[in-house]
Amino acid sequence: MAGLACLFACLCLLIADVSAYAQSMNFEKAPILYNDTPVHDRAALLSKKLRANEASLVWEDSHGYLRSVLEALAIPVSSQTLVFSKTSLQLHRISPKTPRALYFNDDTYVGWCQEGDVIEIAATDPQQGAIFYTIEQSPNESPRLVRDRGQCLTCHASSRTQDVPGYLVRSMFVDERGYPKFGSGTFLTDYTSKFEDRWGGWYVTGSHGEMRHMGNEIATGKDSDAKVDREAGANNHDLSGRFNVKPYLSQHSDVVALMVLEHQTQMHNAIAAASFETRTALEQAKQMNELLERPADYQSESTKRRLDRAAENVVKHLLMLGEFPLTSSVNGTSTFANQFSESGKRDSKGRSLRDLDLRTRLFRYPCSFLIDSDAFDQLPAAVRTKTIVKLRSILENRDAPDAYSHIPPETRQAILEILHEQKPELFDGHSTSE
Repeated sequence: MAGLACLFACLCLLIADVSAYAQSMNFEKAPILYNDTPVHDRAALLSKKLRANEASLVWEDSHGYLRSVLEALAIPVSSQTLVFSKTSLQLHRISPKTPRALYFNDDTYVGWCQEGDVIEIAATDPQQGAIFYTIEQSPNESPRLVRDRGQCLTCHASSRTQDVPGYLVRSMFVDERGYPKFGSGTFLTDYTSKFEDRWGGWYVTGSHGEMRHMGNEIATGKDSDAKVDREAGANNHDLSGRFNVKPYLSQHSDVVALMVLEHQTQMHNAIAAASFETRTALEQAKQMNELLERPADYQSESTKRRLDRAAENVVKHLLMLGEFPLTSSVNGTSTFANQFSESGKRDSKGRSLRDLDLRTRLFRYPCSFLIDSDAFDQLPAAVRTKTIVKLRSILENRDAPDAYSHIPPETRQAILEILHEQKPELFDGHSTSE
């Protein structure tokens, strides 16, 4: 079997990120025990069913297990995005003519290459963050998911993933073979990124008016002075002239799907970072309390500051602090936007945190839909409480930092009303002051 592939891997074979690997070693120790703690993510549950013969995967000559895997993991085909930069372990399968396809739902990501050795899966465990798997792409009566045991963390546990096992989307200047031109720099892409810096090395379908991005085009010029024709790649609705789209489940690499992907990957990382930091801080506080014969629940100022910072980071991502303001309307080419919005819970006024704006910002009500996720719900109580208190303080216009002035009072009220109906536990038993 080929070596384990890493979903969204950042140049695993091209650069050795020794510091990231050293950092990942800490996850193997208590209290995290990343490799040894049982996980319950969506892919792990599927793996358990496969081993118990309670589920099966169907092989197709054209796509291997891809279609069956997506169905088993409840991932819509409309979420397809296409990346042509050689930035994963299966780089020999990836080029501008044979891009890698990525599919996702709220907590799980799947990567597929034409004639690939494996299907790549990354799934979010509520306690342990991103967990990485592969399925060998060869006909087998009993296909199995194989969990990665550290190789993926070489790239998926660094400052780009908020120093926890996590996800990332990168934009870069890419040559005609798919190799990045590192001398010209790269961009970690999230909801704060300038539109013009997004999607280098990705295909993008959709309209975005006068805004421009780096997608769809090959970089020209020397490695240290690469350029991309942003005009030529703009407002593209048809990729068939750039490569053969027939081998793919969809002909789209939807711009709205890309924007949701960018937000939720770093939102997942923020939640995992808060969980890891809190568990580590409390374990260290426990040891210090025992050493100094202090009460078991005593928290030093240092511990409190650590928990505060973790909570603030979650709130920042929940409310999309620093979101890049759109200056033109954005429209995708697939059914992704409608499917995404229609899958959301709605309050008595018909509103949902999945409602898209796409005129001035991504979401109509800028509070991440991932607040209604197992990962958020299972945050350690010490940081979850702080996060809820800080969130409510901003939404209720009490001691709200000026940085959150991007959310008008009427929008804050709408978010509060949605949360009151959809997550009433946020308002039960939590004081509005710390």
